[in-house]
Amino acid sequence: MTDEELIAMLEVKDRKALVELENKYGSYCKSIAMNILRNRQDTDECLNDAYLSVWNAIPPAHPDDLRMYVSGVVRNAAINLWRRSHAQKRGSGHIELLLEELSDVAASDNSLEKLDDTLALKAAFNEFLGSLKPEQRRIFLLRYWYMDTIEEIADKLDISESKVKVSLHRTRNKLKKFLEREGLL
Repeated sequence: MTDEELIAMLEVKDRKALVELENKYGSYCKSIAMNILRNRQDTDECLNDAYLSVWNAIPPAHPDDLRMYVSGVVRNAAINLWRRSHAQKRGSGHIELLLEELSDVAASDNSLEKLDDTLALKAAFNEFLGSLKPEQRRIFLLRYWYMDTIEEIADKLDISESKVKVSLHRTRNKLKKFLEREGLL
């Protein structure tokens, strides 16, 4: 089934659309949620919430790239669920570590969440990602979009953990300079 057919089913609220959505993107979305939540029950809850959000959002939304749209909804739902479940347990979690790593880049009067909502930042971030070498971009996205650990990235790319750490450090520095140059920090 094509994405356009699936979107059309969602627009007319055909319940089969959710089954088709799960069949087409379920394993991809599950891996995104599992990387963030690291718990099967939370992942299942997250996916249910995300699919409901997609169901409620289309229409009026009509995404150009359904896979990216759904993965973004899943990622946001997973992060929100993680934050709710760790509200009293701050300090040693995987997501906290990622947010801490990016805190220097996003250090300004605006929070990262507020900045993320601006079209200017999204366009600049896409431009920045396009300027990276393919390996740097893949390492950066595996860490900060898919939320893989350093060890997982090293295993996936068959490189040393040290190389992953150095690449991430340099890319964060490049991102900070880029955002400053663009006037977004």
